[in-house]
Amino acid sequence: MVRSVALLAACLLWAATAQAQSACRLALVLALDVSSSVDAEEYALQRTGLAAALDADEVRHAILTGAGGYVTLAVYEWSGFHQHKLQLDWIALTSHAEIDRAVAALAGMERSHDDFPTSIGPAIGYGATLLKRGPACERRVIDVSGDGVNNYRYGPREAYRHFPLNDVTVNGLVILGDDPGVLSYYGAEVLHGTGAFMVVANGFDEFREAMTKKLYREINDIILGRVPPALHRRAPG
Repeated sequence: MVRSVALLAACLLWAATAQAQSACRLALVLALDVSSSVDAEEYALQRTGLAAALDADEVRHAILTGAGGYVTLAVYEWSGFHQHKLQLDWIALTSHAEIDRAVAALAGMERSHDDFPTSIGPAIGYGATLLKRGPACERRVIDVSGDGVNNYRYGPREAYRHFPLNDVTVNGLVILGDDPGVLSYYGAEVLHGTGAFMVVANGFDEFREAMTKKLYREINDIILGRVPPALHRRAPG
């Protein structure tokens, strides 16, 4: 009798663990700037930096040991109004082997565009459509990196009005350089949703370090403090 109860308890524990592992805790979309302000060397720093950040020990650990289910990832490049390229379609990062696959795909990316303007609104809209056809997850996050402000067609505010983004968090990775207004622009226009935050890279040379910090924080759902009202906006209700 005792043995049967123990066996039943073990089976129930296994079933509960399997169910938790089969749930998705985070759908994460990474959006990389490939507008004309990003030269070939800077693009290479983004490509290799992103692959290295995902491959970092602390990021792998956060992906594979977090409670509540698995992390799924998609990556695309953006620039002009129609210039969006899906570089990594949804992949469930449930093992080191799956992370290895994603790292290899990102390390081998070939740039999709290099002579179009900066259209952040359409970039966010593309991310929304990607999330819509993605897996159902407890949290959904779009991570926009860039070195400039919107300069062609509609901006983030219009995207938040017209795309299904009410329950989506949009974070930013700002790359400082030639555009002095990019930091305040991302804070006022791009950040969106509960717990939205921004990480700053002082040039493309710091992209790898900044992306590693941001991935670790996003995957662990670390909230260091509320975004000040002037820097945190939600979609109009």
